[in-house]
Amino acid sequence: SKMENGVTFSFSEKTLTAHLSGEIDHHSAKPVREAVDSELFKTRPEVLVLDFSRVKFMDSSGIGLIIGRAEVCASLLTQVRLSGVNPTLKKLMKLSGIEKIKNISI
Repeated sequence: SKMENGVTFSFSEKTLTAHLSGEIDHHSAKPVREAVDSELFKTRPEVLVLDFSRVKFMDSSGIGLIIGRAEVCASLLTQVRLSGVNPTLKKLMKLSGIEKIKNISI
């Protein structure tokens, strides 16, 4: 798994896991988004897991990151699972309504 822009990847059994780390804000979201998309098109997984267990801070840019990836994944028929979501992040996610997006599960 290689470190790239605050995200490392692992791939097994048709599942791509993006291990996010540090802070996800306006500044850091773009390179992470590009790295995840590039990996998605390379591996075309059945499931994309976004792992937030090492994320220290996230603002609405992180929500945009998730929603945007869900849209890309929908076109690839890929399910999105969010893991390692702490209570603070979960609250932010619930408020944003991302649970209503059909290919996302938290």
